[in-house]
Amino acid sequence: MSRRTLTLALVFACVAAATVADAQQAGRVYRLGFLSMRAGPADNPQLDAFRAGLRELGYIEGRNVVLEVRYADGADRKLGELAAELVRLNPDIIVAQSGVASLAVRNKTKTIPIVMASSGDAVRQGLIKSLARPGGNVTGLTLLAPELSQKRLEVLREMLPSLSRVGVLWCGGTNVISQGEWQEVRTASDVLKVRLVSLEAPAARDLPTAFDLAVRQRVEAILMFDCSSLHPSAARITELAMKNRLPALYPFSYYPEAGGLMSYGPSAKDAARRAAGYVDKILKGAKPADLPVEQPTAFELVLNLKTAKALKLKIPQPLLVRADQVIE
Repeated sequence: MSRRTLTLALVFACVAAATVADAQQAGRVYRLGFLSMRAGPADNPQLDAFRAGLRELGYIEGRNVVLEVRYADGADRKLGELAAELVRLNPDIIVAQSGVASLAVRNKTKTIPIVMASSGDAVRQGLIKSLARPGGNVTGLTLLAPELSQKRLEVLREMLPSLSRVGVLWCGGTNVISQGEWQEVRTASDVLKVRLVSLEAPAARDLPTAFDLAVRQRVEAILMFDCSSLHPSAARITELAMKNRLPALYPFSYYPEAGGLMSYGPSAKDAARRAAGYVDKILKGAKPADLPVEQPTAFELVLNLKTAKALKLKIPQPLLVRADQVIE
């Protein structure tokens, strides 16, 4: 066989092998796990956004991907059991909707890739070594940004210029993410000369007590931290705020969409949609250890005019101009 003939034969063999591999890849059905702190499919706009992200990349449920979803209904204690259940299914990837959900899954597997659809301080939680080089089987997105808690207090003060007493609704001091937020907002409160009142609510059952304390302490407004155990109770939280005539600023847009006054922060729905991109890269051969964790680069201000009217508040024009979404 001549050298030219041998070269052509090798080229054709490689092309044929690649074609067979592509055909096998195209015919494969991927199995994805999804662990959520939410209550169910009707209460999960982030899951809807993640599914949309998958469709944009060509992953269609029932055709080339199967999605196994588990809901913890706001209960941290359920996460370990649900994570173990997903690991037993041996999926290609497990997507976790929050940092605590990611931690629950990582505690059950060091080999199955884990994609964080959102997280707080993943480094402090021990999920990754660094944002640039995660170094393990976990990667994805963080919604934590420097000085975000300080900026939220500034926005709340802009809404209520005479504000002097703020109730901070948070998970409490045992939560590492809340600890960082608390330190940030305390620094900001000294600058703005605003007094903070701690309203700890580690779980949804603690919410009525927290709001009773807010009333007794005569707080003028509520600033809520990012607490994954409380997000499934968004409607209940906004209801309690309205019942007690308390203006509140929340971390994500689904609070004003549920009747809250306003929110300022990164888009949790956009982060969930972008998580599909991580899934795609990993399915195509990338390693989680080598995929940098994304930080938010844009923040959205969402205002609910109907709620403002019910609270007899006039939204300052600069806030209206800056708003990314105004709910009427």
